[in-house]
Amino acid sequence: MSLEFLSDEWFAKVKEIRDSAGDVEAPAALADLVINITVKTDDGEKHMAMAGGMIEEGHHDDAPTTLILPADLAKRIFIEGDQSAGMQGFMSGQIKIEGDMSKLMALQSAQPTDEQKQLMKQIQDITA
Repeated sequence: MSLEFLSDEWFAKVKEIRDSAGDVEAPAALADLVINITVKTDDGEKHMAMAGGMIEEGHHDDAPTTLILPADLAKRIFIEGDQSAGMQGFMSGQIKIEGDMSKLMALQSAQPTDEQKQLMKQIQDITA
């Protein structure tokens, strides 16, 4: 079953996968990190967040940083795990950053735990 990236059904399935995983250990650099992500789509904007190394729907009021980027780039970075796409997107101006840019350094340097890798594989498998 493949669900369209950022659709309501996709967010619901991601939450279900995340909830069924229980407490997933995150690297120390990501444990308390919250970054809002505004994804620009053909239908407007979708809001999600990276909180404790996990994707969730919506923004957090207390997030110090917001990334703004197009949907295709968001999928490459957050679903396919293509870290070079993030750097290329930033350098080409496709990614805009509001707030504390230093918080993004933790994202770039942190290595996901085995639990997080398994969870991301499950999310990749359901994403169209």
